Amino acid sequence: MIVITGAAGMIGSGVVRHLNDLGQYNLLLVDDLGSGEKWKNLTQKRFTDLISRHKIFEYLRGREKEISAIIHLGACSDTTETNADYLFENNTRFSIQLAKYALEANIRFIYASSAATYGDGKLGFSDDEAGLKELKPLNMYGFSKHLVDLWMQQENVLTRVVGLKYFNVFGPNEYHKKHMSSFILKTTDIAEQTGKISLFQSNDPLRFAHGEQCRDFIYVKDAVRMTCAFLLPEYQHISGIYNIGMGTPTTWNQMAEYLFYALQKPSSISYQEMPVNLSKQYQNFTCADMKKFRTIFSEKENKLPMTPLKEAVREYVTSYLLRKERW
Repeated sequence: MIVITGAAGMIGSGVVRHLNDLGQYNLLLVDDLGSGEKWKNLTQKRFTDLISRHKIFEYLRGREKEISAIIHLGACSDTTETNADYLFENNTRFSIQLAKYALEANIRFIYASSAATYGDGKLGFSDDEAGLKELKPLNMYGFSKHLVDLWMQQENVLTRVVGLKYFNVFGPNEYHKKHMSSFILKTTDIAEQTGKISLFQSNDPLRFAHGEQCRDFIYVKDAVRMTCAFLLPEYQHISGIYNIGMGTPTTWNQMAEYLFYALQKPSSISYQEMPVNLSKQYQNFTCADMKKFRTIFSEKENKLPMTPLKEAVREYVTSYLLRKERW
């Protein structure tokens, strides 16, 4: 059995889809679905059971020999969440508790960290664990993830677990994310109906022109394949923290151009002032250092090709968003 937390989320449901496609159905899904439509991400997928996060330890107790791996993706990923106590309990303390369970039972433990741990990027975006203590996240979400990485280091267990620092993941199955959904999801209908979209003005115009702020965008299907690569038998010995990104910075203007290309419309971009609360914690540049990952997972040898962003946006828009489909 493989346990997947956050299983109804964008990456989590993609992991379920990917594992199903590989013929793996003995999956325990962990999520709290509430009254929204996140459950739709699990339609047409096969799994053993679905339980609440609040019942996971009760369920797992005594099943240690049945479990081959835990992929812990569940968290509050809202970078604007201001309830620090909630984020600490939900993202930090729960993650540590689950890690302890896995470590004591010698179960493969793969958990989601975040590129938000890198803060403003002044210290770079290297997943070298030697620099962990120097990082300064800009928001409590990033800090809640950073605290887990620091705990792993403090307890000397980074040689027994895998932490994944996801950069800007976008793609199908993110309808439920609302204001935290990707730029492509938020603007596709607007661009389709009006032929125009609006981006944030730069809050650092000396370094970045409007729309020239950069992100390391990665298609969810690629992020999922990279995540599940750590489950392969030949990589069971691999441990530590790894970036999950393209390793290439892309501007918002470029992403907007890809969107108009997907919609087969001429580009029309305007710029609006960035909200003050967002400006204070805004990352103007992110780019994953992928040397560590690629040293181990050769794209050629291990069939982990990355989808070019222009093609990823086109597929996402035409095959999913315009059709209201899920992956």
